Amino acid sequence: MSKNAVKAAKPAKVKKPMKFQTTQKINGYVFLLPWIIGFLLFFLMPMVNTIIYSFNVVGVAEQGGMEMTYTGISNYIDLFQKELSTANQQFTRVFAEENSNIIMNTPLIVVFSLFSALLVNANYKGRDIVRVIFFLPIVLGISIVTTLVTTTGGDVTGVTAVATEESGFIMRLLTSYTFLPKDVIGFIMGVVADISSIISKAGVQTLLYLAALQGISPSLYEVAKIEGATTYEVFWKVTFPIVGSITLFNFVYTFVDLFLDSSIAQEVYAFAFQKNNIGVGSALSVVYMFDVLAILVVMVLILTKVVKIGE
Repeated sequence: MSKNAVKAAKPAKVKKPMKFQTTQKINGYVFLLPWIIGFLLFFLMPMVNTIIYSFNVVGVAEQGGMEMTYTGISNYIDLFQKELSTANQQFTRVFAEENSNIIMNTPLIVVFSLFSALLVNANYKGRDIVRVIFFLPIVLGISIVTTLVTTTGGDVTGVTAVATEESGFIMRLLTSYTFLPKDVIGFIMGVVADISSIISKAGVQTLLYLAALQGISPSLYEVAKIEGATTYEVFWKVTFPIVGSITLFNFVYTFVDLFLDSSIAQEVYAFAFQKNNIGVGSALSVVYMFDVLAILVVMVLILTKVVKIGE
C-alpha cells in the first residue's frame, strides 16, 4: 500500500465539544461585553482625563482647542483654601455635612425598605391593593405625584404647613414626657420631616427585598413554628440571614445613589461649566470620587462582618 492510502485510511479527528463550564464563561463574557465597552469609553477614559485636568489650568488655545498648563497640586490646595461653594461655604464643611447626612440616611432608607417589603409581603386581605397604592408613587416618581396632587386641587404648601405644626407638637411631647436627649429628639424630628425623601429613595430597595422574601421557602417558617420560635426569633434567625446578601447590595446601592444626588455633584458642574474653572472642578471631582470609594470600602468591610450572608 502506498503512503497516501495509509493516510486516507486513518479516521478523521473528531473535535471535542467544549466543556459546560467553558461555554458558561464565554456566555458570561459576551453578556458583559456591552458593559465593559461602556465602562472603558464612558467611565475609565473620562476619569483619566479628569485626573489629568486636575493637575493643570485648562483653557482655550489661540488656535482653538484645549490648552493645559501644568500646576501640580495647586488646584487641590485652592479647592480647600481659596474656593467657596455656591452657598459660600468652605469645601471641608461641605464634605463633612454631606458625608454625615449620607451615612445617617443610608441605614434609615434600607431599614425602611425592609419594613415596607415585610408589610407588603404579609398575607392579609387587600394585599394587592396595598401594593398598588404603595408602589404607584415609586413607579411614577414623587415629583409626578406631587404635580398630580397640585393640578387636581391639592395644596402641597398647606400639607407642608400642617406637617410642620404636627412636628412641633411631637417635639414638645417628646421633650416633656421622655428622657431622651435633645440631640436624639432633634434627629428623630429630622427623620420625620424628611420622610417623603426617604420614601422616594426606597423604591428599588423595597422591590429587591420583596423579591428576596418571596423566594424564601415556606417550609423554613413551618419548621420554625414547629420548634416553637416566636415571630421575633423567626425574623432574626430565618428571614434576616437569608436576605443578608440583598441587605449588603441595598446598602451599597443606597449609598452611591445618595452621593450622586448630593450637592457636591452640582458643585462639580458649577465649577466646570458655569465658572469655567475646569481644573478646580476636576480636582473636586477627583476628591469626591476617592471620598466615596473610601467610605464605601469601610462600609462594605463593616457590613460583611455584621451581616451574616446566607447563614
